[in-house]
Amino acid sequence: MSPPPALILGAGFTGERVARRLEALGHEVVRLRSRDLPLPDVARIEGLPDVGHLVLHSIPLVRSDEGLVEHTPRLLEALGGRVLKLVYLSTTGVYGAATEVDEHTPTAPRTPRESLRVAAEQAIVLRHPSALILRPAAIYGPGRGAHASIREGTWRLGGDGSNLVSRIHVDDLASLALAGLRSSVTGAYPVADDEPCSSLELTRFVCDRLGLPLPSSVEPALLDETRRANRSVDGRAIRRLLGVELRYPSYRIGVPACLDEEAGG
Repeated sequence: MSPPPALILGAGFTGERVARRLEALGHEVVRLRSRDLPLPDVARIEGLPDVGHLVLHSIPLVRSDEGLVEHTPRLLEALGGRVLKLVYLSTTGVYGAATEVDEHTPTAPRTPRESLRVAAEQAIVLRHPSALILRPAAIYGPGRGAHASIREGTWRLGGDGSNLVSRIHVDDLASLALAGLRSSVTGAYPVADDEPCSSLELTRFVCDRLGLPLPSSVEPALLDETRRANRSVDGRAIRRLLGVELRYPSYRIGVPACLDEEAGG
């Protein structure tokens, strides 16, 4: 019996990695890019065969002339009964001002961006109680993350850089998403590696590796909303449930691996 088809909603940095792994396992994969929404890709969803799909939803909020837009309700409507298992990639931003996060921490959104993410989670659970929601910390990997921004000269420290930051390598997030699609695990869980650290500590580590001086500091309010968090995330619970071991349990391993991969093309 052939494996069920899969639908990747948002086949970008993380979604494309999951798509490739699904194809390697024999799944037929349909990719939809978030930049193509709302049309024609919603119409493509409605035209899919009426069979159960493994669905990865990693489409972020989309900025339009009207402000931030959350496409999840429309996507769920278009999917109808085609969902066999759904995994949604949310964000640790839903925890708001919480400084220590684990699987028991409630959501507490403060901003419109965070509130829209919580609303998307609620819509998913209401329609698909068997869904699994993963809330990743800062996602980094080859070409993306602090190391890439520091090298490009666009990275700035917020204040004294003492705010704690958790992160997850994109390949480890893809492993968790894939395992979630092929499991019966439900609920919502934070995702992070095992070594949160201050923004200053991470910046120093990267600058030492690149032979660059520390970048300048700015008022935290001038940074993007996602860079102002002061949050330590414990992501061990979902890894235990899914039986996934991190390939990059620390930025001390993951960042050098990214630099080596980028150097090798």
